[in-house]
Amino acid sequence: MIVDAKKDDSVAWDSYVDRHIQGSFCHLFGWRNVIVDAIGHKAHYLKSVDSAGNINGVLPLVEMKSRLFGHTLTSTPFCMYGGALADSAEVQRALENKAKEMGASLAVDYVELRYQTQQQQLIENGFVEKSVHSYFETDIASNEDDILTAIKKKQRAVVRHSLKNNLSCRVNQDVDCLYQIYATSVRNLGTPVFSKSLFNALVKEFGENVDILTIYSGDKALSSVMSFYYKDMVMPYYGGGLAEARQVKSNDNMYYKLMCHAAKRDKKRFDFGRSKNDSGAFKYKRTWGIEPKPLYHYYHLVKSEQLPNLNPNNPKYQKLISIWQKLPLWVSKLVGPYLSKYLG
Repeated sequence: MIVDAKKDDSVAWDSYVDRHIQGSFCHLFGWRNVIVDAIGHKAHYLKSVDSAGNINGVLPLVEMKSRLFGHTLTSTPFCMYGGALADSAEVQRALENKAKEMGASLAVDYVELRYQTQQQQLIENGFVEKSVHSYFETDIASNEDDILTAIKKKQRAVVRHSLKNNLSCRVNQDVDCLYQIYATSVRNLGTPVFSKSLFNALVKEFGENVDILTIYSGDKALSSVMSFYYKDMVMPYYGGGLAEARQVKSNDNMYYKLMCHAAKRDKKRFDFGRSKNDSGAFKYKRTWGIEPKPLYHYYHLVKSEQLPNLNPNNPKYQKLISIWQKLPLWVSKLVGPYLSKYLG
């Protein structure tokens, strides 16, 4: 039986995600609270239960509706990963069929499910596969010297350079400092920034499983990143650097220091996140010696007649990006959250 999960189901839901081999931080019930409370979308978190009432499958779904960006049902927006977790192929297919039914009932443009592995059953079930992003994941050594040695030679030299620049590192939950740097960084890239309330909500919801690592030159914060910790993994998620960061290599210093910090927290894996294939971020992550792995997004078209194309290289977005890069920072902070909430 498949039913809508309620807030009271959060402990049982997360216990299931914890036990499931493919359960990720992005599947945790806390994202439902964050997305609903801080962003304002409607969540449809589905759970499958057996005859004894025990969870044997979950599928987090979020409905987003916008005149500009359309009406979608996604698992899971604002997250790299999503899709169904289940004890069996039969339960997984039932959850995915329920997502299709819900998409039709809600009259969305399309249903989108995000997986780390190919899902042939979805293709057989009328979904279309699209793989334009990759994720980067690697082991973390147990000490700082071995972490440095594991970095690819050319990038290792950059990190060594950064270590000579009298940079300092602070780890806390200072959202104010992170947000100023992050907002500046994404404005410079021509991307709308998320609201500050999202970052505060993430810290409040996930507590000690979230921290913010910031690199300083003297008293000046140059680079900062919010990271998530789950199972044996650290995931740098929202980060950026000021223009001055490039000269002293503080972004490179930041990711190295994060690996070292994660090792002290007994984490064994570093998830460098997703990037669009062949983008600048994609190429940068490869310089660390981390090989990309494809992400698979599956779409069931309901009202839409074609797959979405929110690629920033899409010509219709290039002019908007150019205009956004020229906005005063205060304007981008004011307007950005109204747009970014639909760009998950």
